[in-house]
Amino acid sequence: MCNRFRLASLVVVAIAAVSGTVVWSQAPRTPQSPYLATPDNLVAVRAGRMFDAKAGTMLNNQIILIKGDRIADVGPSVLIPSEAKVIDLRDATVLPGMIDGHVHNAGRGDSVEMKTIVMVQSAVRDLEAGFTTTVDMDSRGGFGTVDLREAIDEGVIKGPRMQVSGQSLNQRASSPYPNPGPGFYSGFTEGKNINGPWLARAAVRESKLHGVDWIKIYTTQDFVGGRELYEFKEDGSLVASPSLTLEEVQAIVDEAHRMGLKVACHTYGGDGMRSCINAGVDLSMHVTELYKDDALLNTVVQKKLPIMMTIDDLAGLNAGDKRLLANLGFTGDKAVTRLGMAEQTFRKLLKAGVPLPFGSGAVAGDGAFPHGKQADQFAWMVKWGMTPAQALQTAFMTEANVLNYHWANRVGSLEKGKFADVIAVAGNPLADVTEMERVKFVMKGGVVMKNDLPSRPLSTAAR
Repeated sequence: MCNRFRLASLVVVAIAAVSGTVVWSQAPRTPQSPYLATPDNLVAVRAGRMFDAKAGTMLNNQIILIKGDRIADVGPSVLIPSEAKVIDLRDATVLPGMIDGHVHNAGRGDSVEMKTIVMVQSAVRDLEAGFTTTVDMDSRGGFGTVDLREAIDEGVIKGPRMQVSGQSLNQRASSPYPNPGPGFYSGFTEGKNINGPWLARAAVRESKLHGVDWIKIYTTQDFVGGRELYEFKEDGSLVASPSLTLEEVQAIVDEAHRMGLKVACHTYGGDGMRSCINAGVDLSMHVTELYKDDALLNTVVQKKLPIMMTIDDLAGLNAGDKRLLANLGFTGDKAVTRLGMAEQTFRKLLKAGVPLPFGSGAVAGDGAFPHGKQADQFAWMVKWGMTPAQALQTAFMTEANVLNYHWANRVGSLEKGKFADVIAVAGNPLADVTEMERVKFVMKGGVVMKNDLPSRPLSTAAR
């Protein structure tokens, strides 16, 4: 049975739980779906203010003309056909749909059905918060996000357009593993034996066959012994034990690129961080201790590599980090958490002109950094030295340029030929960047997914 129908019954349960009713069809991209634009869709959006994501400036009194699921024209003097539906957002600020390059849609669950429901809930929350494109950076043990991506693309359910890594190649070991029973532990984290370059290459090829867009690896471990030292060493630095060799990382990168995939690396510091950057992975994430290594930072600059800081993720872990450091005798200014390290790294990268794409690390459920709340990261970026315009740009073209398959030609700005992914907020985010935490209007591919603005109603006549 093909991918798009494998989880059909599960998806229906999820839809009932979080998305409302849709028409089920056996045909892909059915025009009956309320989540996909028909070819004759003709919409004009009047924008009182419109953010130019490339220039980082605000334009006034723009018109966005949409045909089908694409933008047909943009500008102050675009003619509106008489048959077009007009969405009047003259009292709002219009922006491109945001892109979150690091989310985890799947969470804990005792059944495949519950995991599926949670994945759909995560996707809906992201879309309604204005994130019309996301990258799932580890579906926690399976390839369900491949099916999720396909179901969204085909209009079966509501959600952002997605790229996914599926099951990660994960030797991270965030905590000691219990012995599962008599005898020796015979499995590997996430079920993938990548011990050695050739096994690593084979794992990449297998992931490709499951339909992923990215390969996600972890190159640092978080503890020493039986939690004797967890996350932090006795001197207050991170444990960050290397979990893969440079040769293994190089093999993964080479094989992924041969397969048309990109590679993302979770790493905190030390040899694991150096192996990711020196091997030229497409996206190194977290790299909290990079501020200590100017030579490695220079390598990042020379290779023109983007770095993703996942501030929301690290902010959510901050309270726990403080407790761990206090147990080691570090308090006050001496307690440098992962978030504190990230700020120092962020400021150095910003000064060096390194691309800093938006990625939150949002996790499923209602924990410290949930889906749908990740726009609070913009305020952190401004606090750490960016202008509001620079902070916004991280979620538009900066992140679009990182996506696989040259998706910067499809998303990230409001331009002719790109997907009609349009969001709006009531105020001006260049004056108050927290406006991005209150997205009121969401359009994806020419279809309105959410409209909470006290706007003038939809019209079938141009005004």
